[in-house]
Amino acid sequence: FLQFDLVCDRKDLGDISQSLSMVGLLVGGMIFGPLSDRIGRRPVLLISMLGQGLFGLAIAFLPNFILYVIFRCIMSTAVSGILITTLPLATEWVGVSYRSTAVLITHCFLAAGQLILAGLSYGIRNWRLLQIAGSAPMFALFFYFWVLPESPRWMVTRGKIEEAKKYLKKAAAINKRTIPPELLDQVPCETQTKTGSILDLLRKKHLLKVTLVMACAWFVDGLVYYGLSLNVTGFGLDIYLTQFAFGVVEIPGRISCIYMLRWFGRKKVQAVLLLVSGLMCLIIVGIPEDQAVAITVLAVIGKFAASASFSTSYVYAAELFPTVIRQSGVGLCSMAARVAGIIAPLIRLLEQYHHAIPMSVYGGATVLGGLLSFLLPETSMVELPDDTGTDNPQKRVYALETRKACSPSGMAVSIRHTRPLSRRKPPWGFLLPNQCSMKIQPTRPGISTAPNASCVR
Repeated sequence: FLQFDLVCDRKDLGDISQSLSMVGLLVGGMIFGPLSDRIGRRPVLLISMLGQGLFGLAIAFLPNFILYVIFRCIMSTAVSGILITTLPLATEWVGVSYRSTAVLITHCFLAAGQLILAGLSYGIRNWRLLQIAGSAPMFALFFYFWVLPESPRWMVTRGKIEEAKKYLKKAAAINKRTIPPELLDQVPCETQTKTGSILDLLRKKHLLKVTLVMACAWFVDGLVYYGLSLNVTGFGLDIYLTQFAFGVVEIPGRISCIYMLRWFGRKKVQAVLLLVSGLMCLIIVGIPEDQAVAITVLAVIGKFAASASFSTSYVYAAELFPTVIRQSGVGLCSMAARVAGIIAPLIRLLEQYHHAIPMSVYGGATVLGGLLSFLLPETSMVELPDDTGTDNPQKRVYALETRKACSPSGMAVSIRHTRPLSRRKPPWGFLLPNQCSMKIQPTRPGISTAPNASCVR
């Protein structure tokens, strides 16, 4: 602040620079979302990583505030490309039951990065050296150029069937598995899925509803998340300690999402987490300003819920939008969150009129977003939609269950039937007396019975 003379009548430029940095995230969502749907996930991610590394390192050597803001805005654009492109790569490479886990593991590394940053900022008080320390490690990931795979699901929608099969075979080989030829033959052989457009989000009634509600959820997510994060100096305790607490709480917040999404589904978790983070902000309004510890504890709880809600939003959005416009949809939602990021620092400026205004706005808007989230459809354990051509593109995944038991005559029988794959184990999900273990494999609905081996006594 002192190097750029951001004091006295220029002190508000610090908050304004935060808003301009969010403009970069907004622009990144506008550019890299549709671009990823058009040219693929892999090239967009590689370009974004290079951009973040180059411009992040260059910031440390800039001589004035104007250039600092411009370069930081460009770097934020690249960061946005990384954030929204890792999402489809994580969801499109794994099966239904592992989608949320794959996304949330990447978010846990984000939380770990924030924790490390708090330690670096405490040990390195020169902001230029801190900028170098935070940006230089990006160049250690140059090997991604050779090892990062493209999304096979995206390749199928673009008609690149053989290339998709090569990636699948390579993935199986790495995991020391073999894909049966008959399973590979089930890959769609059409030349190309009908491409989508971002305008489909507005033309299709079911997508319009999803887009509006999901964008609102992302907006309030961004508002409360950045509102709490950027207000780290306003809670009355040491800023390094508070930032460290924020970083520590994000890791369990994102890990807990893995289990909450598995047990309760997407919709309930999204809504409840938004309500909790909003209520924490509203409760802070009623706490006296001299109760710094109580305010910080409430803020940490709010940050826990906000970070978990943000992770849920990423998983939820990836499952709601079809493959052909998934990145466009996620990019649009990301733009809503970045608009909130732009507004959040500016709302803090209202503190000069009354100290309760910022937290009241953060809390009230987030509670409203939580209530609106109940309007979204549940996507847990449903197949990812690929195109926009149907009003209900999501198909529930079925499981074939084989229950082995003994008949009254003592003969061993195998009872096979299908059910929608749910989040909970079935009643016979464990070994019972006189009963063999159960096997589950993806299939289409159907019922059959067959005799089997001897009973387990």
